[in-house]
Amino acid sequence: MATKLLMDLRNADFFSEIESIPSGSVDLIFADPPYFLSNGGMSVLSGRQVKVDKGSWDQISGTEGSHDFHDAWISKIRRIMKADGSIVISGTYHSIYQCALALEVHGFRVLGDIVWFKPNGAPNLSGRRLAASHETLIWASKSEKSKFTFNYLDLKNGEFPGDKIKKDNRQMRSVWWIPTTPPREKKQGRHPTQKPLALLERVVLAFSRPGNLVLDPFMGSGTTGVACQKLGRRFLGIEKELEFFELANNRIKEAQA
Repeated sequence: MATKLLMDLRNADFFSEIESIPSGSVDLIFADPPYFLSNGGMSVLSGRQVKVDKGSWDQISGTEGSHDFHDAWISKIRRIMKADGSIVISGTYHSIYQCALALEVHGFRVLGDIVWFKPNGAPNLSGRRLAASHETLIWASKSEKSKFTFNYLDLKNGEFPGDKIKKDNRQMRSVWWIPTTPPREKKQGRHPTQKPLALLERVVLAFSRPGNLVLDPFMGSGTTGVACQKLGRRFLGIEKELEFFELANNRIKEAQA
């Protein structure tokens, strides 16, 4: 039986729930906010072109609406971070630059970015765009003067099977070779933007310490919580959609057993 850590899962809207979280209580935040792509666009599923329609949670009115959303949640998240806390945000070009701007506007210090390279990313069937094969993660501290956690040796000397870029006993680079989520991680159910466990394990390993509190404000399928359970971190996850909340709850319970 795995050690049962604090796993606080809340089926709630982020903007209301964050008000109940004490100031200066969170060590690391990993956020994978909506990309707002469910607007009639096209994507690839199982080798065929399909319309992007993830649900109402992935819809918003125009660029201004998307900008206002990211500015709003980032402005609120800063209060609950510890002075030496960090935040990592994942996104595509549809959203990540808006998040980067909001971080700087609200006093965060951007420490770097990570390219998550997907060697098995979906092709571009139209032949009119580059095949999207990566996402960007932004890493930031709470302020310009903040100290922050960076587990250099854990990354340098750790084992990351399958990553063809990471060399044994060499510095971790800012490009991570990690395939998209495998079927075995979807046996409890599916989330349209589910992140692979290998990605979240590396984020949690890099930017937090055992026993730290990690928050995922848009928990989705609960991958961050599973990574925290495996690595000995406490976890607080918020998810508005009941379907995904139950999926996350089941996955994290399985990880604890």
